[in-house]
Amino acid sequence: MHLYAYDAGQCDPKRCTAKKLARLGLITTITTIRRIPSHTIVLVPIAEKALAPPDRAFTSSITVFDCSWKEIGSCEDTLMHMKRKKRALPYLIAVNPVNYGKPFILSSAEAFAAALFILGEKEHAGYLLGKFRWGDEFLRVNEQMLHAYSEAKDSREVIELQREFMEGPRRRSEKAFK
Repeated sequence: MHLYAYDAGQCDPKRCTAKKLARLGLITTITTIRRIPSHTIVLVPIAEKALAPPDRAFTSSITVFDCSWKEIGSCEDTLMHMKRKKRALPYLIAVNPVNYGKPFILSSAEAFAAALFILGEKEHAGYLLGKFRWGDEFLRVNEQMLHAYSEAKDSREVIELQREFMEGPRRRSEKAFK
């Protein structure tokens, strides 16, 4: 699976996980939208569809839109008009030092790893995360969710699973007694 990061030029280079992965030669950085491969899956938080295992059949690459979470609003027009297959990652918890414990606010490395895991590339996901001190923690914290998402039959099922995980254990146990 080929990995690309569109660099919007908004991240702190010292903290940017995409820049680290590029320095290690594990991903390719792209600086213009038109250079994003046409048959890639672009991971963007505002996509209308969730990433699901069947998406693997349509691509051999993943592209993250690497921009600052504080600046995501300024990128929305570009993201919405991009003529590529866009997918959002489902509910996962960040463990990177900048956004530890925050749901959905993943670093580029976490996004790549989650997408790879969901698409069946678990070893590749683990290898990428191995480049970060906190990488194993990401898999540990999100293990149950990642396994469930990776076994979903489609995007709709991923959304249903996401809803269950977001409700939390208390809500799930309440349902069991009804």
